[in-house]
Amino acid sequence: MTSAAWHLHRASLHANDDALGEGANVSAALPASAGVRSNAGASASDAASGPAVAKAAAEPPPYRVKTAVVEHSFSEAAQRLGLDAATTAQLTKAFAGRVDFRRDLQRGSEVSFVFRNAAGSANPQTNAQTNPQADTQTNAPASDARAAASTSTPTQPATSAGAASRTPVAVRISTGTASHDLFLYRNLAGKAFYYSADGHSAAPSFLRYPVKFTRISSHFALRRLDPVTHRIQPHEGVDLAAPVGTPVHATARGTVTWVGWKTGYGKVVMLDNFGPYSTTFAHLSRYAKHLKAGDSVRQGQVIGYVGATGWATGPHLHYEVHVDQVAQDPLTVDLPHRDPLRGADKQRFAQQVERLDALL
Repeated sequence: MTSAAWHLHRASLHANDDALGEGANVSAALPASAGVRSNAGASASDAASGPAVAKAAAEPPPYRVKTAVVEHSFSEAAQRLGLDAATTAQLTKAFAGRVDFRRDLQRGSEVSFVFRNAAGSANPQTNAQTNPQADTQTNAPASDARAAASTSTPTQPATSAGAASRTPVAVRISTGTASHDLFLYRNLAGKAFYYSADGHSAAPSFLRYPVKFTRISSHFALRRLDPVTHRIQPHEGVDLAAPVGTPVHATARGTVTWVGWKTGYGKVVMLDNFGPYSTTFAHLSRYAKHLKAGDSVRQGQVIGYVGATGWATGPHLHYEVHVDQVAQDPLTVDLPHRDPLRGADKQRFAQQVERLDALL
């Protein structure tokens, strides 16, 4: 791929993203000093007393924070906090390049969500508390917000008239050894995406895993005793054990360069992805219907099914990632991300992160 084509590809990455729906409630970035403005001609003492104070006191806080301790999985914890399946799937995809849910997320890890309360909500609290720290509401300064977020707050059933947004505007996953944060932002073009605190898009242009596997049966290695040939030779990929027939997905969009049989690999699909990346999927039982060399595939598209063809001792997917035609460890290779926010979007996003980070 030429340099010009590579830059055109990067410019088009956001156009192919699955943005959140227009209904996603994303907070606008307001200056930290924004407050209640008094009526024209009123004195400072008047503005600080009387009906205006009572009205301000009756207004609900702009955000609420919910935290759940992981018992089985991220999706299970998210469901306990009231997230629907579509939002949970969106977040799972957003965290895919940052958190290995199988390896990093263990029982006892914590998941925290910040939700924006609906305007005019008389009672924005909900009954989705899952532990003593589950539901906290605050509009305090940043120094007080962290303390408030760790305080137990009683919950009440939500009223339909004051229903709040169910799309989290900030998410933190704490594994005990590290924390991973994402923030929802609607850019100036009107599309909402999750970003890390530095303004980089959370949606990876490359997925880490192409298949739902049960275990890693063999790791990437420069020298390995091959279980079939019984010779020491490189193992240029990772073997992901899974039942025969498990769907195999393209980890990034690209062009099919090979669909067929290769010695050792058995039935194999090879893709030329964007930039210097290419991928190989081997030991398949069968290919996706009508897939052929020259086809364009999108990220996540099913390209084949797990099998044990070629030199394989059991059903698994042999998966390779090549960078500039050099094999890299698929579990640790640096994967590309989409272009970060820039200019006015980056400034507005930074203001939003400063406000929301204090609540997590």
